[in-house]
Amino acid sequence: MGGRLLLPSYNLGSPPPIPQIPLKVPSTKIPSYKPMVVPPSDLQAPKGVEAEQTEEQPAPPSLKLPVIDIQLPLPTAEVVMTATYAAVAAVATTTLATPFFDQIKKKLTKFLQGKVNKWKEKRKKKKDSSVS
Repeated sequence: MGGRLLLPSYNLGSPPPIPQIPLKVPSTKIPSYKPMVVPPSDLQAPKGVEAEQTEEQPAPPSLKLPVIDIQLPLPTAEVVMTATYAAVAAVATTTLATPFFDQIKKKLTKFLQGKVNKWKEKRKKKKDSSVS
């Protein structure tokens, strides 16, 4: 045993190429806002500047109830018109849709009652067959 030890060697060749996956650098949209400037609480107009005269709005119409002495405010024309449109649309929709829903309800009730009756008959047959 004085000689050199010979170990077998194998030539495996070069490794197969591994495809590289390109990774994109992540990006995002950072939310931003415009800063709101709040004036100080002791803000006053500079000297020599006069305040603009604003036109006073007329008082809203009201109804006076003489017996209980109360001023009852009346709604504006826009509010009355909006309420009228909404009421007319609701009544028209209900009036037109009711016959359709009644027909659907009758057919659905008849269909479900038929299914219940078939189920009862099957159950009765099952009981009769198990008793005899």
